[in-house]
Amino acid sequence: MSNVHSQNGNVLLLGASSAIARRLAARLASRGCNPILAGQDLEDLSRSAADLRLRFGVQASAREFDATDFADHREFFYRSTKVFAGGLSGVAFCVGWMADAEAETDFDATRRMIDVNYASAVSLLNLAGEYFQERRAGWICALSSVAGDRGRQSNFLYGSTKAALTTYLQGLRNRLSPYNVTVTTVKPGCVDTAMTYGLKKLPLLASPEQVAADIDRAILRRRSVVYTPRIWRPIMAAIRLVPEPIFQRMKL
Repeated sequence: MSNVHSQNGNVLLLGASSAIARRLAARLASRGCNPILAGQDLEDLSRSAADLRLRFGVQASAREFDATDFADHREFFYRSTKVFAGGLSGVAFCVGWMADAEAETDFDATRRMIDVNYASAVSLLNLAGEYFQERRAGWICALSSVAGDRGRQSNFLYGSTKAALTTYLQGLRNRLSPYNVTVTTVKPGCVDTAMTYGLKKLPLLASPEQVAADIDRAILRRRSVVYTPRIWRPIMAAIRLVPEPIFQRMKL
């Protein structure tokens, strides 16, 4: 039996204003999914939802959402399950924020990265896990990063939030596996988005479209972990094997 299966239905995209999420929404809509676009810029997302309805003939909705408004997460998620008949079949967490270099000396910036990249994911995806566990079906997908695979000299605070997210997703995947719920961890390398704009010497820069295609394929095939582009899997495997004394001398 093929491990590719149908994943049509109603999908909640958290952080839907991001370049990756926009292209993922279009891919999901192209195969019949009804996307709920959630983010802070409701006017912009409403235009995107109208475009998806026109282009793909699906239902599409836009909802205002703040990843750090923890007190509203439960009510927000409950309302999202009622947007379309039949509830939700999947949730994609595309929320993320990276501070500039000053984060090392500015704890407010560090705290925001923790809240946006990790704490909000735990808050929201715990709710999604409860929901899909009760239904005994569904999928969760979240964007982590190759930056979380090893603590580097540069940008290690951002990487630590992604490492925490990766470990959380692994545990959530193992807890939900008996209930026919898939949890996919996506580990992109450098992607040509607003987050990386202006940064120098970015290796293997990928397009948001390429990353979205890899995510969609991973959802369909119920993959546990996907590196995108795929070349990052052997690269990070090699980097994890470098002994610590040598790694400390590497300018990464």
